[in-house]
Amino acid sequence: MKINITFSPVNKDELYFSGKTTVVIDVLRASTTIITALSNGAKEVIPVATVEFAVKVSGGMFGGHTLLGGERNAQKIDGFALGNSPAEYEGILIEDKSIVYYTTNGSKAIVKAKFSNNLLVCSFNNLNAVAKQLANLGKDVEILCAGNNNLFSMEDSVCAGRLVKELGSIKDNVELSDSAKCAVALNQSFGKNILTMLKETEHGKLLAARGFEDDLKICSKLSVTSTVPFFNGSALQSLKV
Repeated sequence: MKINITFSPVNKDELYFSGKTTVVIDVLRASTTIITALSNGAKEVIPVATVEFAVKVSGGMFGGHTLLGGERNAQKIDGFALGNSPAEYEGILIEDKSIVYYTTNGSKAIVKAKFSNNLLVCSFNNLNAVAKQLANLGKDVEILCAGNNNLFSMEDSVCAGRLVKELGSIKDNVELSDSAKCAVALNQSFGKNILTMLKETEHGKLLAARGFEDDLKICSKLSVTSTVPFFNGSALQSLKV
């Protein structure tokens, strides 16, 4: 099994992911929010690449069974029912609902990887479960970090390194690309205290300044759920590991 990491979606086009087993990581906050929504009973999360398409898609779906969720530049979008705080995605509001979901980085990264044979979503919250699923699949793995406005993201890269380390502990003969080795080193240097690391990242500081510091605490929790979002060709649904 070979593992490669792409640190920003801008470096790849959609066809690059054709036939691959891909894991998308956007720790702050799309991955964490998607995992939370599915863990709390949402039927599915439909990732989209533009706000306009989100509105168009939601209008053609099942009335009260569809919600618009996400953010633009860390803020809830006007007219959307939900923002991008994981804590919003709980209770009867989301149970059995289809959530059409747009974010600045995460949803666009998922859409870019849509031609993958196996497409999973990972954050610190479900890291162990994702590693187990990848080990069961036994395929080469492409980890795609959503990044921050097409730039490098420390939190996504550290999470990727942690995932590589976890997978290596349960799977023999794991071969790492140069980028995967770099991510492992980043995790070793910066991943000892996840919450502290998140608070010190550029995006973490932005979220804290805008009143979302509690989100950092949720996003820092390690392997607290067995929910693994997988893409079925049109939406993300929950795969229990």
